[in-house]
Amino acid sequence: MSYRVTVRYFAALREQRGIGVESLETMSDTPARLFEEMAEVHGLKLDPSLVRAAIGDEFVSMDRPLMDGDEIVFLPPMAGG
Repeated sequence: MSYRVTVRYFAALREQRGIGVESLETMSDTPARLFEEMAEVHGLKLDPSLVRAAIGDEFVSMDRPLMDGDEIVFLPPMAGG
């Protein structure tokens, strides 16, 4: 099954990808698999274990099943102050 999703990238991921948002169709069925796909296709260099995902304004497990129409936000580790 394929899923039509919107992906948003922030901070270092946005810099590596060169854009902040994209819509795409994917066969990946979890945020973890989607991130692995994006890393392979677009050369994202951040260790997947450091990335967090949010769907619908809530942090989710990287193994949460994706649903058609999801908007996934990938967030790298961030320092603040």
